[in-house]
Amino acid sequence: MPRTPPRRRTAAAAPATRAERLAALRRHQARLRRCRRCPDMTGPPVVGAPVLSPVLLVGQAPGSREIELRRPFAWTAGKTLFRWFEGIGLDEAAFRARVYMAAVCRCFPGKAPKGGDRVPSETEIASCAPWLEAEIALLGPRLVIPAGRLAIARFLDHRALAEVVGRRHRLRLGGRPVDVIPLPHPSGASVWHRTEPGRSLLARALALIAAHPAWQAILRRPPPLG
Repeated sequence: MPRTPPRRRTAAAAPATRAERLAALRRHQARLRRCRRCPDMTGPPVVGAPVLSPVLLVGQAPGSREIELRRPFAWTAGKTLFRWFEGIGLDEAAFRARVYMAAVCRCFPGKAPKGGDRVPSETEIASCAPWLEAEIALLGPRLVIPAGRLAIARFLDHRALAEVVGRRHRLRLGGRPVDVIPLPHPSGASVWHRTEPGRSLLARALALIAAHPAWQAILRRPPPLG
């Protein structure tokens, strides 16, 4: 079942022209880079390119390498993710230039006591949520691609990945109709996307993304960075 959509910005507050929207997005990212709301997180916040795109990728949270390199999906999981997208028309450089890259949390949560990255707390997720809500309001995306369980849970209620991956989910976000097509997390530690039914569901999800009008639009004419 869909989650409650983010709060809608008023029409009066929304920038009107493309230039105004791009300027507002850059101001938003400047504020985001200064955020230090979560004392147990390691920053600075990771931010993608300020691209006005109809496609929004939402990850879970950056790892330590992303913090060092200052860009999302900059390490091992990113190599897998961009290989998926290259198979449907966009290599890494083109993807970064044409798709807005966000996340549920923008700072590194640190390591978990038993290994792997710590899962952000509900408080940390809630503290970071307004940044994503503002981006949805500014961009008005037509296609949202959440990658990983934490990102999928931001938009959809689900008990298992097989319930949501490989399907297109129609929601209203910010008062607008949006298609959500989830992907599994591309982590090398996960076998879900490399075994059945995950492998087939991943292929189905990528085919849905490839056929989506918003994806086709960015293949034809990339939004300028400004």
